[in-house]
Amino acid sequence: MSRHILAIAAILSALALGSTAARSEEAHVTEVKRYIAANVQHWLRDRLVIDTIKAQNSKNAVLSETDIEQLDKDWTTQLATAQKPLIDGVLKNNLSAFLRQKQEASRGLITEIFVMDNRGLNVGQSDTTSDYWQGDEAKWQKSFKAGPGAIFVDSVEKDQSTGQLQVQVSVPIADPESGKVIGAITLGVNVDQLPS
Repeated sequence: MSRHILAIAAILSALALGSTAARSEEAHVTEVKRYIAANVQHWLRDRLVIDTIKAQNSKNAVLSETDIEQLDKDWTTQLATAQKPLIDGVLKNNLSAFLRQKQEASRGLITEIFVMDNRGLNVGQSDTTSDYWQGDEAKWQKSFKAGPGAIFVDSVEKDQSTGQLQVQVSVPIADPESGKVIGAITLGVNVDQLPS
């Protein structure tokens, strides 16, 4: 009988710990969403952000899935080469400079930023991403496809080099004039630096 009581106590203890972890996760998600609403949403309406995404959407409208896959392969190949025309074309544009300024202004709270078009392709970024096409990943699918007002907060991960807890948060970007979602943004957020 006492073995059953111990087993029940162990189960209840595990449930309590799980419940505490879930509440902690919920608090973390709430803090991230609050930060994005207060500090990021307003600059997603900047003309530079909107116009750059719309221009790329127009340019990329003719791309097939095969074209997109090839561009993604080109990007990953260029990561290891001296000549990086595709990567440099994104990293050296005005939107990328704007995103680097926003990241620097966050004083370490934002660890990375990249903007994607309506196909999930990079439009601008603060640092080089490991791939060019994000359309097959949750960060694009759960923000762009979710529509205006969505905020997708991914799982917290520990950065192996810094030991800091980080999370990626993705938000759709809508054209202020039409209200239509035209792209999305993903930000890496240092959870340890979030205001409480």
